[in-house]
Amino acid sequence: MLSLAVLISGSGSNLQSIIDKIEEEKLKARIKVVISNNPEAYGLERAKKHNLKTEVVEHQQYPSRERFEQELIKIIKGVGAEVVVLAGFMRILSPLFVSTFPHRILNIHPALLPSFPGLHAQAQAADYGVKLSGCTVHFVDEKMDNGPIIIQAVVPALPEDDGDSLGARILRWEHRIYPQALSWLAEDKLKIQGRKVFLEKEMKPFLGPIEEPGLVSPGLEKDFF
Repeated sequence: MLSLAVLISGSGSNLQSIIDKIEEEKLKARIKVVISNNPEAYGLERAKKHNLKTEVVEHQQYPSRERFEQELIKIIKGVGAEVVVLAGFMRILSPLFVSTFPHRILNIHPALLPSFPGLHAQAQAADYGVKLSGCTVHFVDEKMDNGPIIIQAVVPALPEDDGDSLGARILRWEHRIYPQALSWLAEDKLKIQGRKVFLEKEMKPFLGPIEEPGLVSPGLEKDFF
């Protein structure tokens, strides 16, 4: 049973998708703590509704990023979490934090990395006029939105899209591939070699239903959802 610490800053919709898959017994994990740097984050209310432990660590209350991250590390280790899940956590983590949990920090980004890293990726993609966009689950390393990619989902980007409309289309797939990536990790199916992540057994990609178009990178298990 994989023990998770989930870090959030906002609504926590990806947190909710993870909670749902755990409660459906499709994801063999338990959330030991939900931590937010924003005391107003709605994700905290989501966590409380499911009787999960929550902590608020406001970065503004600390004299340095190092002290802020030391407090995060203290809490995560204190609850015995093995994996750190970034679910809309709007802080860049330092090498100190990343090296404390090597290959045990996951993030989801609303673009097809390495394209459009950083903030407002959906708006970046829409403004650029891409024809395809999507989302990426990856391991976190010392560089922003840079670590080895676990799984990606692709959605159409329309000429009339802005960041909000494209982001809504992407978000539906975020909620599918993040729990899937965590499930593979829980089952020890992921192997990292350099920049590449290998799945223990090859699977065919799953094409989404017509009413929700999308295509994921090889591996998404159809019956997982």
